[in-house]
Amino acid sequence: MTMKHRHVSSELKILRSLHTRMKFHSKEEHYFMSLEKGYKGEQQFDKWLNLHTKDMIVLNDLLLEHNNTIFQIDSLVITSNTLYLFEIKNYEGDFYMKGDRWYSLSNTEIKNPLFQLQRTESLFRRLLEELHISSPIEAYVVFISPEFQLYQTPLNLPIIFSTQLKRFFNQLQRNSSPLKEINEKLAKQILTLHLPESPYTRLPKYDFPSLKKGIYCPTCQSFYTAFSNKKTIQCNHCSNSENSHAALKRTIEEFILLFPKKKITTNIIYEWSNKMISKKTIRKILSINYEHKGHSSSSHYVKPK
Repeated sequence: MTMKHRHVSSELKILRSLHTRMKFHSKEEHYFMSLEKGYKGEQQFDKWLNLHTKDMIVLNDLLLEHNNTIFQIDSLVITSNTLYLFEIKNYEGDFYMKGDRWYSLSNTEIKNPLFQLQRTESLFRRLLEELHISSPIEAYVVFISPEFQLYQTPLNLPIIFSTQLKRFFNQLQRNSSPLKEINEKLAKQILTLHLPESPYTRLPKYDFPSLKKGIYCPTCQSFYTAFSNKKTIQCNHCSNSENSHAALKRTIEEFILLFPKKKITTNIIYEWSNKMISKKTIRKILSINYEHKGHSSSSHYVKPK
């Protein structure tokens, strides 16, 4: 049973939008691609979990705080007798260990993910102790990609490779017994501690004038070159078809995501969409989907509560 599903973070949503509308520097591009790859790896792990959720409660993407320190748990699995904490890594390539240090085969040192796992486990354990919760915790780093290889790995490390996932979860289910009311109560208690958004984000600087205007295809991210008032529009690049009103609504939501403090007006959405849609149509879509405020020059729209 999944009590907390995984969703795309606001940071990744914003970066996806900005990546389409501006040019990233190399460090910004690397960070964005790293987030995308990490999220895809977490989705792959979710597919495994969904096949083995009998007698388990799954909480994904937990953002917690202990002693003014924020930490994230990619996936927490609650069984009748144990809490399983999973840190998901979507690494690819060949690596090797030398003591506590990790290297690529080109001898470039990378961060040891076991240190992050130990930190997360320690903070989570202390958080539970504060809540007077006593339950065994097992923490693992999961390397989800079959294209990852780690050489010189000691046998006793808390690591699960992609080829071991099926065996691991089969064993976990054999050792699990039916969930009790106390397990669900614990899951709900942990959920109350979840922080909705991380205060730490790495976004490039941007403003309204500097971003490319227009409406782009959600499939290939190419900008539409022409937009009529017909019911559908087709991308010239990938031939994907989209309802014209849905495309405008999506673009308005993107504007709100990027500029939450700006007022939503017909004129600014007209400019944001690169004047591809008439003001009359924009006003109609805004009136249907948003709440109108003010009059004349102060007229604007807000998202309904």
